[in-house]
Amino acid sequence: LQLQASGGGLVQAGGSLRLSCAASGFSWNYYAVGWFHQAPGKEREGVSCISSSGDPDYLDSVKGRFTISRDNAKNTVYLQMNSLKPEDTGVYFCAAEYLTCTRTSSEYEYWGQGTQVTVSS
Repeated sequence: LQLQASGGGLVQAGGSLRLSCAASGFSWNYYAVGWFHQAPGKEREGVSCISSSGDPDYLDSVKGRFTISRDNAKNTVYLQMNSLKPEDTGVYFCAAEYLTCTRTSSEYEYWGQGTQVTVSS
């Protein structure tokens, strides 16, 4: 079971990026997927998750700016990030867990390798 996150990069404040999390080795129709942000020197924080049925959840600080979605036919979950701020800088990880959508990292069993997002001011 493997997850691969991609789509990070360098963007100016106010810009947008779309992160992708692709799964291989299993069909994740029954898995919830979360996105986690780890800023330099800080702990990993859940910013969004999407349940197996497509219900999203967001950290307050990203509500209205980030949108999570999934395409089960492609085994891929996306995180559209708009109106990016310098504090959004960090490594973004995706993770999968059976059924339950949660922004608590300890609940997740499968993790991707992370993709770097840098937002310049």
